[in-house]
Amino acid sequence: MTISEKVAYLKGLAEGLNLDTEKSKEGKLISVMIGILEELAMSVEDLEENALNLGEEIDVLSDDLADVEDVVFDEDEDDEEDYDDDWFEVECPTCGETLVIDDEALADGEVECPKCGSRYAMDLSDDEEEEGEDEE
Repeated sequence: MTISEKVAYLKGLAEGLNLDTEKSKEGKLISVMIGILEELAMSVEDLEENALNLGEEIDVLSDDLADVEDVVFDEDEDDEEDYDDDWFEVECPTCGETLVIDDEALADGEVECPKCGSRYAMDLSDDEEEEGEDEE
């Protein structure tokens, strides 16, 4: 039962007593007190509604701030976590962009430059082995 409902119940009880609010001092007092309680109940309900709305707005702002924090603070951490020690960098021969080669790119056998879109096959052979084979 809300405060407004309780005040309405109290008002109904007072009306049921048939108090004379015109001539009786007690009737006037009770009538004024019930009027004040009604105003207080409406104010409290307005405050509760405003508090709920503010809480929802704070939740939205908190989510937005979390998104900003992810972009600002977690970017470097994500790069470190994603690549660990199993990656290396090469330069794109077409545009000069630095390409990150990881286990996935090695398994695919080719890499695509994110800047210019050129695709390159990955040569997994060791240069030293090729030189040794050429000399023989």
